Amino acid sequence: MATAVPVAGMSAAEWEARQQLAACYRIFDHMGWSELIYNHITLRVPVEDGAFLINPFGLLYSEVTASNLVKIDIDGHILDGSAYLVNRAGFTQHSVFHRHLPDAHCVIHTHTTAAMAVSATREGLRPTNFYAAAFAGRIAYHDFEGITLRPDEGERLIANLGERRLMMLRNHGSLVMADTLPKAFLLHWMLQRACEIQVATGAAGTPIDIPEEVIAVHQRDIGEVQLPVGPGVPDFQAMVRLIDRIDPSWKT
Repeated sequence: MATAVPVAGMSAAEWEARQQLAACYRIFDHMGWSELIYNHITLRVPVEDGAFLINPFGLLYSEVTASNLVKIDIDGHILDGSAYLVNRAGFTQHSVFHRHLPDAHCVIHTHTTAAMAVSATREGLRPTNFYAAAFAGRIAYHDFEGITLRPDEGERLIANLGERRLMMLRNHGSLVMADTLPKAFLLHWMLQRACEIQVATGAAGTPIDIPEEVIAVHQRDIGEVQLPVGPGVPDFQAMVRLIDRIDPSWKT
């Protein structure tokens, strides 16, 4: 994906993961999904049990690079000697998913305006548009308990998530996880579009719910329009090419 030289002593697998995650942060910034120095995208370090990468607390997403991402263990201890701190709220929330869900390779939490607006409605995400129909019956909900700092909330997050891998944190924002970063990216993009369109629809007139039988067909067939290289892979690669043309420093 990129050609910058890895840090001495770092495995090729970790360096590739760092570059992929750094690119993702830059993409989120480009898309307007960043929130000053807050929110998080975390990624498990391949072939290293209990370790994952997180953004350095205090940096904008536009300042994240492969080398300044912080490697921490499942208990929040810094493993790579980084001089940066990590946001306690990010560690508390993300670590519970990395700890308990083997398929939660990548976890994304954002506070986008559209997702926060939808999360603050009683109805949540409604099946009124193309993207929302793909998520009907597939989104979990978790009531707001204040900023996520208390470990005991993790038990309720896991219980409310169940077998789903997308969650609307009521009055708070969205949470997406997947077994690969490109897949998580695409799911977040689709969820964000669904929320944006729902907010716009509410301003335009009376929303029309898509019938359940149409939703079933839509969810059955939507995978047929993807390239056969893995969910989200071509989408993510396209965005990496875009941000690389803008500023290739993410790969260093």
